Amino acid sequence: MNRLTHVNEKGEAAMVDVTAKDDTVRYARATGCIRVGDEVLKAVEEGSVAKGDVLGTARIAGIMAAKKTPELIPLCHPLMLTKVAVDFEVCPDKKEIRCTCEVRLTGKTGVEMEALTGVSVALLTIYDMCKAIDKTMEISDIRLEEKSGGKSGTYLRKEMSF
Repeated sequence: MNRLTHVNEKGEAAMVDVTAKDDTVRYARATGCIRVGDEVLKAVEEGSVAKGDVLGTARIAGIMAAKKTPELIPLCHPLMLTKVAVDFEVCPDKKEIRCTCEVRLTGKTGVEMEALTGVSVALLTIYDMCKAIDKTMEISDIRLEEKSGGKSGTYLRKEMSF
């Protein structure tokens, strides 16, 4: 089936009808990173950013964003998420902060968009909290790493060859 699922017979945007789908455990994991300068890295690690606890605030923002995905992305279904976890890895050698967002539920549709939205907003929050120190930070590499559940089964990301 190569038909676009968010388009009806008339070619108009439409929400997918998932009424007849079975509830299954759905899981998605997305990642991304923000590249930062030495001053930002040091301030985040020391907890000396004027706006407060950067990673703690970004974690909450990512969780909230995953829960609000249907309000941000047209045609996404409102979902009763049962788990959202946002974690960070500070990588001084690469001058970056990596973010991972994992989302889970039992339902009729997947949670890939929720995981991707959680990562995106968490990284944007880091940028917002640190932009007074350095505006040259770069957010990149936001991608779905893994998903499971539903008719399409399991997906594990492989390196892309563009």
